[in-house]
Amino acid sequence: MSNESTSQAISNGFHRIRTIAYWTFTLPVAFENAAGAMWVFSFRLNYLAVTLGHLGYPQYFKYILGAWQLACAATLLAPRLPRVKEWAYAGAFFNYSSAIVSHLFAGDPLDVGAAVMIVFTVVSWALRPPDRRLGGSMPVGKTSAIP
Repeated sequence: MSNESTSQAISNGFHRIRTIAYWTFTLPVAFENAAGAMWVFSFRLNYLAVTLGHLGYPQYFKYILGAWQLACAATLLAPRLPRVKEWAYAGAFFNYSSAIVSHLFAGDPLDVGAAVMIVFTVVSWALRPPDRRLGGSMPVGKTSAIP
């Protein structure tokens, strides 16, 4: 086997592993956002209303948050749309980090679920394939800051 074909095989294997890792971290983020939106639109569940009241948010906030969570989930799963994906990732990060801070200010313990979702969001963002990146952006590890 030549060095070129060995290099190509290694590159293909790395690409396959990266793709699997990307979807392993992206699907839970998309699912959690879609599930969060469904909680908003399921009027029988009182948990969200109680939680928002406990955190000091007005009840209408759930409708704003739910619509954006649904848009985030759809965007993360849709092909292409790199600029919209950047906003979706930012929104997910703000949602989870705000949940952590809100619970801490309300005297609750650390929201471990939100912390895990922040990690999943950042890893998913870092592993995005080229067609899901803004033009000119490079994968993490291939930037000019890293020799």
